[in-house]
Parts: sequence; structure tokens; C-alpha cells
Amino acid sequence: MIAIIKNVKKEGPGSIEDYLKKNKITHIIFEAEDGDLPPTLDGYNSLVILGGPMGVYEMDRYPHLKLLLKLIEDALNKDLKVLGICLGSQLIAHVLGARVYKGHCLEIGWHNIELTTEALRDPLMLSLAKHPSVGDIWKRFKVFHWHGDTFDLPQGAVHLAKSALYENQAFRYKDNVYALQFHIEVKEDLLLEWFDDSHPMKETILKEANKIKLEYHKRSNNFYDAFWKNHYRTSRG
Repeated sequence: MIAIIKNVKKEGPGSIEDYLKKNKITHIIFEAEDGDLPPTLDGYNSLVILGGPMGVYEMDRYPHLKLLLKLIEDALNKDLKVLGICLGSQLIAHVLGARVYKGHCLEIGWHNIELTTEALRDPLMLSLAKHPSVGDIWKRFKVFHWHGDTFDLPQGAVHLAKSALYENQAFRYKDNVYALQFHIEVKEDLLLEWFDDSHPMKETILKEANKIKLEYHKRSNNFYDAFWKNHYRTSRG
């Protein structure tokens, strides 16, 4: 059973939910914005924490974040599979004792990440880096960003990716926890919801999304396959 935490209604789960439904992997989506969080992680073997516009340092404004931090800590103590995306990655970093703070600029749009040497030895990152059509490993490839906050690398974590603007784009903790600053779950319908007609970047971002969507969808699904391979095998017999 997988618990998926949405911090705001319009953030995900996107292609994550599509993948889980297709592979008949049982999951429950919680709307943290409404105070809807699992009282315990007993019975769950994975926790996914999605993005949101709030900052980790705004817990007084968003009290559900305090409860979510306790859930993440519980998941780590129980050695569950944990995947954090954008705000989710920042919350994981915070639980692991790292500093989370406002960055020097916004990073929005389709921009390259570059994998570290350690990432090129990581099977999950390799699954994301492998080009779905060509089959070779790309050390640099485009992902979708929308964040203004960043974090220091937690002690004991493995640095996996960077971008031109931010050094810490992804990390792994132990073998079961992955934190991604970028949005692998994004789909066209999410972009249409995130960018209204007045946003100056909307047209450019949607054009780029149209060019990259098939490749991006396959890269993301390869990552999900690698992350949830034990669930997949169980659900498919």
C-alpha cells in the first residue's frame, strides 16, 4: 500500500497515479491541505510527498507540515520506500537535519539536470537517464522545474544531480529514500492547471512539453518501475 500526500489540490500525482493504476498497485491519495493525512503508516510500505508553493520554514502558516514531518520521520524509521518531489524533497532534507531556505532565484521550466558520478552508479537514476528510444544513458537531460527554495545536502545522503542554477537537485538516503527537486510526475493537464493565460511563460512551456512529453513520460515510468519493482512483481504475480 502506498500513501501519496498532496500539499495542495492541483499538485499531482500526475503520471505517478497513472502508473500505479495501470499496474494495479494499491494506493491512497491524501489531501493534506484539508487536514487529510494518514494517522499512521502501519500497513503502508511506501510514502510519496508531492510539491506545493509553501516553504518548509512556513510551518506556523501551514500547520499540516508539522504533521507531515512526523510522518516522514516515521517512514524513515520504518525503512519504507520514500519519494519526495519538490517541496517533498525539501521536507525530507529538513527531517534529515539539512537546512532548507529561499534560493537566489526561481527555477521554472524545462531545464537540464546533470547527473553526478554517484548517480551513474545508481540503478534508479540510470533508469531515468536512459533514453527511451535510443537506449543510451544521458548524463544531461531536461526535466521540469518550478521552485524557488533549495536545501543543503543532508549528512549521509548521496548527491545525485545538479542544474545550472542549483547544486542540489536530487539525493538518495540509504537505498530506499529518493528526493527530487524537479517534477517527474508532470503532465500536460497539470501544466495547464499550473499556468493560467496571464503567465508569460505559459506558451513556451507548453510548446516544449509537447515536444518532450513522450520521452518524458517513458523516462518517468522507467523510474517508477525501478522504484516500485517489488510492488510491481507482487501485483502482477
